[in-house]
Amino acid sequence: MKRGGLTTSQPGIAAMAIDAVRSAPGFGSRVDVAARVRVAGLGFGTAPIGNLYAEVGEDEARDALERALRLGVRYFDTAPFYGHGLAERRLGRALVGSRRDGFAVSTKVGRRIESDPAQDAGVTDGFAVRGSRAVFDYSHDGVLRSFEASLERLGLDRVDLLLLHDVGRLTHGDNHPEMLRKALDEALPAMAGLRDQGVVDAIGIGVNEVEVCRELMPRFDLDCIMLAGRYTLFEQASALPMLDDAQRRGVKVIVAGPYNSGLLGDPHGPGSTYNYLPADRDTLERARTIYAICAEEGVDVGAAALQFPSAHPGVCAVVAGIRNVMEVESALARSSQRLPTRIWPRLRGAGIIAAVAPVPGAPA
Repeated sequence: MKRGGLTTSQPGIAAMAIDAVRSAPGFGSRVDVAARVRVAGLGFGTAPIGNLYAEVGEDEARDALERALRLGVRYFDTAPFYGHGLAERRLGRALVGSRRDGFAVSTKVGRRIESDPAQDAGVTDGFAVRGSRAVFDYSHDGVLRSFEASLERLGLDRVDLLLLHDVGRLTHGDNHPEMLRKALDEALPAMAGLRDQGVVDAIGIGVNEVEVCRELMPRFDLDCIMLAGRYTLFEQASALPMLDDAQRRGVKVIVAGPYNSGLLGDPHGPGSTYNYLPADRDTLERARTIYAICAEEGVDVGAAALQFPSAHPGVCAVVAGIRNVMEVESALARSSQRLPTRIWPRLRGAGIIAAVAPVPGAPA
């Protein structure tokens, strides 16, 4: 059986690619970043089908992925962390039979997934999984082992984008300087080696904070950044200077978390969570302002949230977490819905959209 050119019954294909990286004498020739980062439009974020917060059945996950493929979604983002490998396995099974040039996959490194029979909590690391745990590992060998395991779960012999997951002070606190050094000395060079060997087209970071993007861009040759929750309809101020810097450097930006972890996802009113925590009063009040203005203009807040980030010329794709067929169809409808242009100046006038943030339909 073949998956994108990889004979899955033949052992060691991924290991052979990794061995080639270990023996590489140095970095090879590079091509333009636009040719390396070939993702655009709406991306399917697989964290929810990795049992984020609650279990998702096998049939439900498969149907969502297959429906997305049938409706033209061509970019899928995943990670070992999502369900401790579950999301990657489900994605890999859904891609069987698809032309390899007909889809793009990003996955991540930076955590290793270990068996832990004693782990029997209903939700572990935010995912409804048991018997395993995720451990941060930014070492050179840890990155290569994680990548090899991802290839095996996905049934692929390469991925389009490889991202270093959750590097930054928000995640690591006082250990941030040590983890940043490890990322620069070991993880990112290992990823660059994979890129030079052709088993990865592009490399970058996948984070929820802006500052680490500013820290890393001058210090390593990144192709892309996946930034979750910081450049959205709800908030833009901290991300705008970083986006401008990324554009000057030729670093592509993928916006994830456009609904701010559920705050702007419901068509009827604000969700109760923001940044994966209960939303405070000020956050809810700002969200209610967005909903009120959109209601007056007959606009689905989710559609505005999905479309807004793409107006920035530095953003190449927007990834929304998707759990089922209904959410696939909703995301596609929202991303293509024609919105009245007057919604954007109204939101800007209310202080929701920053004065210098580009909006859909405005001249570039």
